[in-house]
Amino acid sequence: MMILKRIAVIGTGYVGLVSGTCFAEVGNSVVCCDIDAEKIRGLSAGIMPIYENGLQELVDKNVNENRLFFSTDIPKAIKESDIIYIAVGTPMSENGEADLTYVKSVAESIGSHLNGYKIIVNKSTVPVGTGKLVQSIIEEASKGEYPFDVVSNPEFLREGTAIYDTMNMERAVIGATSEKAAAIIEELHKPFQTKIVKSNLESAEMIKYAANAFLATKISFINDMANICERVGADVSKVSEGVGLDSRIGKKFLQAGIGFGGSCFPKDTMALLQIAKSVGYPFKMIEAVIETNQKQRAHIVQKLLDVFGDLNGMTISVLGLAFKPNTNDMRSAPALDVIPMLRSLGANVQAYDPIAVPEAERLLGDQAVYSNDLFSTVKDTDACLILTDWPQVKHMDVKKLKSYLNQPVLIDGRNLFELDDMKREGLIYHSIGRPGVQGEKILTKV
Repeated sequence: MMILKRIAVIGTGYVGLVSGTCFAEVGNSVVCCDIDAEKIRGLSAGIMPIYENGLQELVDKNVNENRLFFSTDIPKAIKESDIIYIAVGTPMSENGEADLTYVKSVAESIGSHLNGYKIIVNKSTVPVGTGKLVQSIIEEASKGEYPFDVVSNPEFLREGTAIYDTMNMERAVIGATSEKAAAIIEELHKPFQTKIVKSNLESAEMIKYAANAFLATKISFINDMANICERVGADVSKVSEGVGLDSRIGKKFLQAGIGFGGSCFPKDTMALLQIAKSVGYPFKMIEAVIETNQKQRAHIVQKLLDVFGDLNGMTISVLGLAFKPNTNDMRSAPALDVIPMLRSLGANVQAYDPIAVPEAERLLGDQAVYSNDLFSTVKDTDACLILTDWPQVKHMDVKKLKSYLNQPVLIDGRNLFELDDMKREGLIYHSIGRPGVQGEKILTKV
């Protein structure tokens, strides 16, 4: 029978809040802590700081069943817990390295309030060597008075499906400073019935970066292939299908589009590049992955220029602001690059997103007029540009869309529609890595 644990999770972002809630769901007593008092007050009142499918219901359930708690009293949580998860942010610094300011601060606090044997688990994505750094900080702050172990237990959550990914995790990576700590964290994961991968601290830290960098590489590879397809008359969707059926390759992350965004891939590829540089290794492949991703944002704007020649004074509707569906996260979202590009070319922008409008207003200000109503966004615009594959966009009435547009131009950065359907509707339709559909004539500004 599993021995349930008292767990403290420090940091209530995507990783901390989801992980803590799921640990509570399988029976543990969990306190999620943060220095942000407003966030903790909101959580205590049942107000989620992030949008994540199923999170509200699971938090409410475990709070009501007295397994999940929220607090700003980090010292108390440290003292009363057996296992302490560090799940604070590691944002990208100006030189591309992961900023460990918050991790170091938490480690210092843990060391200062250690009152017995604890297992300290790094859940944050951190560079190789951070586990040893955390260990040294705690040792110094605690003056060696109490024993403890450090574990690296990286997360592999996808925003929008983070609850499902935790409750049905494909694997749990456990890098530990002792067999005892590894065994306890393995026991903690038994309810998830997952494959356990044990290693040292350094290997566990590297696994996270290697996984994200490889997936980012697949995305940039297929986007480069898409750009070649456009030049030779090939259809990248068929290329992806044919390549993805090879069991050695697989079909996931082979969908051409406008590149990757979010909190992980951009940050982690840059961090891995900096790790390589720090040990004198020229990681040319990752440099190319990052370069391709950056260029893909401009590529979608160029498609508009190819149609009109000049965007000055035109009004463009943008569908999708979040970096992916089912989240309000706009970190490294294509919209953050594309909308300023459109504005710099003299275009006016009307932007739609079902839930990310408040984030967009905060990050982009008055560079666009925002709405959570799709067709009011499109109405009387000169062209429509798809940036996020929301279900509302994927299943929209294209005939109705055309009737609302001043000119029948649809630029699809997510390859959502069949070419024959667009031809039938008379749209001028351009997507990524597929032949364009010329549709009806437009009034160009060339």
